Amino acid sequence: MSTIINTPEGSRDRLFDECTERRRVQDTLTELFSGRGYTEVSTPEMEYYDLFVQTGTLLPQESFVKVVDRSGKLLVMRPDCTVPIARMAATKLKSVPLPQKFYYNETVFRSGLANKGGNYEFSQCGVEVIGAGGTESDIDVIALAIDAMRAVSPGPFHIELGHAGLFRALAEELKLSAGEAERLGRLFEGKQFAALNQALEPYRDEPAYAMLSRLSRLFGGPEVLDEAEELAGKRPKLEELRRIWEGLRDRGYGDYIRFDLGLVQQLHYYTGVIFRGYVEGAGAPVLSGGRYDLLMEQFGRSAPAAGFAVDVDAVADISIRPHVQEDTHRLRLAVTKGRLQEDSVKLFEDAGLDCTPLRDPGRRLVHELPDYPLDVVLAKAPDVITYVEHGVCDLGIVGKDTIMEMGSGFYEVLDLGLGKCRFCLCVKEGTDFYGTYKRRCIASKYPQVTREFFAGKGMDVDIIKIEGSAELAPILGLADAIVDIVETGNTLRENGLVAIEDVAQISARLIVNTASMKLYRDEILDFIGKIELVLEKRSGSGQD
Repeated sequence: MSTIINTPEGSRDRLFDECTERRRVQDTLTELFSGRGYTEVSTPEMEYYDLFVQTGTLLPQESFVKVVDRSGKLLVMRPDCTVPIARMAATKLKSVPLPQKFYYNETVFRSGLANKGGNYEFSQCGVEVIGAGGTESDIDVIALAIDAMRAVSPGPFHIELGHAGLFRALAEELKLSAGEAERLGRLFEGKQFAALNQALEPYRDEPAYAMLSRLSRLFGGPEVLDEAEELAGKRPKLEELRRIWEGLRDRGYGDYIRFDLGLVQQLHYYTGVIFRGYVEGAGAPVLSGGRYDLLMEQFGRSAPAAGFAVDVDAVADISIRPHVQEDTHRLRLAVTKGRLQEDSVKLFEDAGLDCTPLRDPGRRLVHELPDYPLDVVLAKAPDVITYVEHGVCDLGIVGKDTIMEMGSGFYEVLDLGLGKCRFCLCVKEGTDFYGTYKRRCIASKYPQVTREFFAGKGMDVDIIKIEGSAELAPILGLADAIVDIVETGNTLRENGLVAIEDVAQISARLIVNTASMKLYRDEILDFIGKIELVLEKRSGSGQD
């Protein structure tokens, strides 16, 4: 019998400095919260799965770490601290007068994709205020969030404000269905500029169009509130954000505040102001929170509420990681090797950038552009996504096929129109693929894309991952069909195959790390603007 000596994927042992720094962050935060009148609470590490379903916590089902109890009921390891604390306050503490101020130091569990290098268990320290509503309460909570970041942040940081009700109000003006609003919200959250323009085109004549067409780009300082009011007039949600901003400014917190009016939270119980904290060295927000005035009603007790959580592990990891403070930040862009590399260089040159180092790269993998603060990293397509998601590269150029297969924890800002092709379902010529009840076997380099495509059709299929030429699978009788990228179709024809259905249109996309977009806003928007001008000129001339 073998002895297991490693830890499960997504978990880890912490040693020496890691333990010391993690405990320092936890102790600093809990001391701060306790000193502000918050009382510690703790909820079970396992909760009923239905608890999170009934409250609209729309985390993907696969992100829950599930357990079955002795009675057969489905449990989950705690994926979020706010919902259990709301349950506790509404039931165990129903007779205790409001407001109630709690803090917690807990572990949450969220399963991620395989081989992403992240953890499935996270240490969180945070606060919840139950029974206090209004602008002053929001200001108090956000001010405490800033104080928390000042106490533990290893570098420069800022807090970004948005409003959960702003997008919802605009979506209601367009009379969008729940499904349409959900789809549009994902585009806003991902800052998919090109896709948003296309999705909003049918609503061009609606009064809300002017605001929605700019919403994903309305992030930065308080000037974005002025621009929003010019586009949409005085709106209650904008006026609420302005009052919060003015209150924080008057308390001396103004320098730490930014805005993102296109912020759409994944946790749908938020109803008012929402906010995130960004710090240099982290590829994702290290603090998140907001107002959730309707959540308590789910447990039979109506009360306004707000709170936030700090990702202790993220802050501690940055603190012990060597980090050189730069006077000026050079953007780092990962570009997919091969054809996209050549097309990207031409795109950069059309934008006026000197790409001499990239014209003869040799064996070097990182190249500094001489006339623009940009370093170009040459990498394989899957690695481009990995580097951007982890924040070691600020931007990336990669095909939509790779994005669809690997998922997206970044902003997908532009469709560059490079490397156009399509995902297709392909079979041997003369095959009646849909004319049988037999369970089909599909071969593909892209099992996730294939799985989602057939799930959308309600078809059960067997999927075999192929690393080389997928065309061989039906020829050799391994599979009934393939899902693969088709450009000209010549390879298919030469091997007796035909494409019978398009799965998706593919082209190269410009992606941006979520934290980099906020920390280096001006530099990144300057680069995006240069690329957009080239794309507009090419579109106007009919050039691909």
